[in-house]
Amino acid sequence: MAGVLSGSAGLGPEEHTRDLVAHGVPAELHGSFPGHGVGGLARAMGIRFTELGPEHAVATMPVEPNTQPAGILHGGAHCVLAETLASTAATVHAGPGRYAVGVDVNATHQRSAARGTVTATCTALHLGSTLTVHEVVVTDEQGRRLSTARVTNLLRDRPAGA
Repeated sequence: MAGVLSGSAGLGPEEHTRDLVAHGVPAELHGSFPGHGVGGLARAMGIRFTELGPEHAVATMPVEPNTQPAGILHGGAHCVLAETLASTAATVHAGPGRYAVGVDVNATHQRSAARGTVTATCTALHLGSTLTVHEVVVTDEQGRRLSTARVTNLLRDRPAGA
């Protein structure tokens, strides 16, 4: 696990800060993100945080290029957005020196999207000292529900030096 948090793929200090700012992470929360910034998958998928707290968080993601062969937003992209948002909210809840890892994701897809930007709204259902549970609702630009996910995270202590 230590390699995931402190491996050579980390960003330099300036690049780390630029990455967090570019993805909407408020300066006061930069300490919650180790040297990898928002993470390669969140960067690749275009995820951007617009609100970020343990009880309520919001992020956006473009539909393109996160589509399946049928031209609609991939169901896995819904799950990546939901887990990224919930895990980040859980990490903020965990506080300095701790981080969250997803242990369960359950998603139901209600409708598809073929263009535009989707918005995920994350609401805490349980904020404990070792587990968190968040509900994440993904909507399209018209506010229609596309999917509903429940994400459970385990809170861990960050390894020394990470």
